[in-house]
Amino acid sequence: MISPDQIKDISTREQALHKFLDIERREMELADDELRTQAPGFWEDAKKAEAHMKKVKENKKWLEGYKKVSQAVEELQLAAEFQKDGIASEAELDEAYAHALKEVEALELSNMLRREEDQLGAVVKIVAGAGGTESQDWAQMLMRLYMRWCENKGYKVSITNLQDGDEAGIKTVTMQVEGDTVYGYLKSENGVHRLVRVSPYNAQGKRMTSFSSVFVTPLVDDSIEVNIEPARISWDTFRSGGAGGQNVNKVESGVRLRYMYKDPDTGAEEEILIENTETRDQPKNKENALRLLRSMLYDKELKRRMAAQAKIEAGKKKIEWGSQIRSYVFDDRRVKDHRTNYQTSNVQAVMDGDIDDFIKAYLMEFGGSEV
Repeated sequence: MISPDQIKDISTREQALHKFLDIERREMELADDELRTQAPGFWEDAKKAEAHMKKVKENKKWLEGYKKVSQAVEELQLAAEFQKDGIASEAELDEAYAHALKEVEALELSNMLRREEDQLGAVVKIVAGAGGTESQDWAQMLMRLYMRWCENKGYKVSITNLQDGDEAGIKTVTMQVEGDTVYGYLKSENGVHRLVRVSPYNAQGKRMTSFSSVFVTPLVDDSIEVNIEPARISWDTFRSGGAGGQNVNKVESGVRLRYMYKDPDTGAEEEILIENTETRDQPKNKENALRLLRSMLYDKELKRRMAAQAKIEAGKKKIEWGSQIRSYVFDDRRVKDHRTNYQTSNVQAVMDGDIDDFIKAYLMEFGGSEV
């Protein structure tokens, strides 16, 4: 049975969201901003108009989210009164509480994704660790996991670079994921992922441990200014395609972009290397490689500006023991995140892309201070 304290807790959380989101201010801003869109010549400056519409959309999203919370909490309070008077059943009260809790938690989670970069798409790069075929197979399993998660969310995924493994699996893959708040969610996946299982590639059927790293950076759009120095860019071209047969590309459509990045604080230089084999059209591959470069430079600038830089870098450790953020232990039917201690026994669901609870646990614990 739902207690009065549980109902009071939900109501307190709703009031906290109202205050934190500054609902009255957003309502006034939205009314004013919508009036501006009706002004003559509003669309003459397309870039400025798009930025304005983005602000309108943002306020609408928060106001609609809070409205759902407010209505759900009001329905819960009414259900509690009706149940007390014998008009509503205990099951109806339980249902109203579950609905209100779901709406409150959803808005609380969204509130953890309020930074500018959280709203962007993401570039996801998976790299197999040491261990040959076993690790390369694990990297491919992670690629499938994230592709399934994106598919379930309705996000668009493009594979911009893929290197097959020597015998099975993949050595590395770079995926471009487009959609609202993709980076906000997937930033929680940045780090080393550890697999423990009885290896299908081991004749003795031994239990093997494999590692793969996942790097996630924001996918920038045209509205974000990123400074690229053309003099620091060099290009190579190569044939893209498989090892042989009909899929070999006879034209050098694959592109390799090298950019000498100079740290504005230390003056230290490092080479950024990007390969793109997404299409058989070299100009398109070049265009997309530049977009990926912009994403990487944007990510570097974020890390410079933010006090939480060390937390991002902690995810980019050596791919070995002690550095993993999450362990997938197939024999014990357990997947555990070592940062939040959240775990589940439904390994198959996780491998099919059901990682929302891991993402939620991470954001609710670190969302206020993370990137």
